[in-house]
Amino acid sequence: MNQRTLLITLTGPDRPGVTSRLFSVLAGFPVVVADIEQVVIRGRLTLGVLVAYSGGTPTGTGGTLGALWTSIERIAEDLGLEVELSTGSDTKEKRRRGRLHVTVLGSPLQPAAMAGIAGRVAAAGANIDRIERLSSYPVTCIEMAVSGADPDALRAELAVEAHAQQVDVAVQRAGLYRRAKRLIVMDVDSTLIQGEVIELLAAHAGCLEEVARVTEEAMRGELDFAESLRRRVALLEGLSEEVFEKVRKEVVLTPGARTLVRTLKRLDYRFAIVSGGFTQITDALVRDLGIDYSAANTLEVVDGVLTGRVVGEIVDRPGKARALERFAKEAGIPISQTVAIGDGANDLDMIATAGLGIAFNAKPVVRQAADTAVNVPYLDSILYLLGIPRAEVEAADAEDGVILEA
Repeated sequence: MNQRTLLITLTGPDRPGVTSRLFSVLAGFPVVVADIEQVVIRGRLTLGVLVAYSGGTPTGTGGTLGALWTSIERIAEDLGLEVELSTGSDTKEKRRRGRLHVTVLGSPLQPAAMAGIAGRVAAAGANIDRIERLSSYPVTCIEMAVSGADPDALRAELAVEAHAQQVDVAVQRAGLYRRAKRLIVMDVDSTLIQGEVIELLAAHAGCLEEVARVTEEAMRGELDFAESLRRRVALLEGLSEEVFEKVRKEVVLTPGARTLVRTLKRLDYRFAIVSGGFTQITDALVRDLGIDYSAANTLEVVDGVLTGRVVGEIVDRPGKARALERFAKEAGIPISQTVAIGDGANDLDMIATAGLGIAFNAKPVVRQAADTAVNVPYLDSILYLLGIPRAEVEAADAEDGVILEA
């Protein structure tokens, strides 16, 4: 016997009791609930209920299918709602391949951007099953549940549209795949903090321009990082170690950094930083933010003065990837459940190693290599890629008495 379906859609001003009254009527008929979707935007309700039944018409204590329609229309009239009813004959709900989350971030988010993205999804033969807003400020974030698409192909198509529309778009597999990422590993300079620590040190040494030039070459991948680090550190020879305290006070966190770390720690994520910078600065960040793991270079100091050398193995591009693997092992977390975030060529290996690689306001070479790119200046926007809405973050902060970041 064929399984038939009835889709009931109610729209209009939201008010208490709509859902209760609808299901009270449905309870009088031999139908089962197959799907429910409810959205309220600025006080306007859209409620969709899909019920399934066997045979020709669902005759029950409430009467025939016609009687069911009449009862639903009466509810709609009483509540000042519009109603639409449609029947179908799906013997099974088809499980379409490629169930994905497509996350769109814009500041602002223009209609043309959504039109372009939706058009690319449709052109790929995929379907948008659900749309919801995760954030309205400081950036607008919309998440779409998409089915029927190959993730790699759709990611490539949407990357082109994102560039054209000046928005950020992330494509990830749906379900437990995304929720399981439990270790975040983040670059420090120009990611967790604004600017480069070595340039802050160089400003005190009077060699800022030369150091900045070498730093830029290294971040673009034009210069071996280890060699560039030695060249830059050599210029710091003779500085008093008192400079570290001055630079610690000059370090400015990226907007949203505290919210990101606090929220992920609240959700029992592990958080790590890896830096081509220096432990004399990163250790303070670890203490301040409650970070679980860290790896960075250490400047050699003799008799209170910088020697212009680093101590021990240099944390470079492959070193960052090794640190990610080490942190994951210590935390007992599979590599597939890790997220790496960075901005420069020095981060490429760890971004490639992690389960999800995110380029944050990154150089072109990093944006091209990462799974997704975030180009808004707010670090906590990464929460949305993990499916964490801003409203839930703010509610948890309010409960804990946290003073929100400006």
